[in-house]
Amino acid sequence: MKWSIISDSSSDILTGGLDFGEIHYDTVPFILRIEDDDFVDDKDVDLEAMLNKMEHARAASHSACPSPQAWEEHFLKSDNTIAITISANLSGCYNSAVIARDNVLAQHPEKRIHILNSRATGPETALCIRRLIDLINQNVDFDEVVELAEQYLADSHTAFALCSFDNLIKNGRMNKLVGIVAKTLGVWGVGIASDEGTIAMKGKARGTAKAIDIMLNYMSDCNYRGNRVAIHHCENEKVAQRLKAAIIELYPRADVVIRPTRALDSYYAERGGIIIGFKCN
Repeated sequence: MKWSIISDSSSDILTGGLDFGEIHYDTVPFILRIEDDDFVDDKDVDLEAMLNKMEHARAASHSACPSPQAWEEHFLKSDNTIAITISANLSGCYNSAVIARDNVLAQHPEKRIHILNSRATGPETALCIRRLIDLINQNVDFDEVVELAEQYLADSHTAFALCSFDNLIKNGRMNKLVGIVAKTLGVWGVGIASDEGTIAMKGKARGTAKAIDIMLNYMSDCNYRGNRVAIHHCENEKVAQRLKAAIIELYPRADVVIRPTRALDSYYAERGGIIIGFKCN
């Protein structure tokens, strides 16, 4: 098999979620540990059970990134492999993939493997995967695919809106009383992924309409003009559709795709959360 695209499960894309044609695609799963239960972020994960467990858990929960061995299995399958991970500043997943690449190349120096650090999660990663498919199907050579993919990520951005703050409270990142009041009053926490791949808060929004406005303003500030957008949501199709409609109203030629979050991004976004990724022109 000539080409592979491999992502960790933060991409929210399962096998068959896009038309990969002859390109091999697969994901390596994160594991979410909530109290005494482990939830493997694969196609069989019981997302509703995980969310319920997370919401009722008293202690902080944790995520575990894929091991180098999990990556190595996939790197051995193709001559040309592009892997993409969640931000290296949010997880050790990128470093794990790099170790796997080095191990495989030590035994198989003829293979070509590149690891992309998305500096984001979810929708921005999914957009880059779509771009990789386009480039590979155009018969672009390996080095140019790498260069263009890195540039694509540099020109892409992520924003998010959270309406639940349970994880922030349990992990000591938000005062419990403040979090409860914010949730009761319908306050959204709106933020972005920084250029370094860290989480930066943009502000608080009272109500869904205001949260959407903040995200649209951020898109405008980034000089978005109607390119691809991915909206990922944790059990909130209604707000995802509202956001899509608002984007298309401003940018009628925008290519907007909506998909549900898998376990890892559901863990970050919590129930009702929205994450968007967009490519600037």
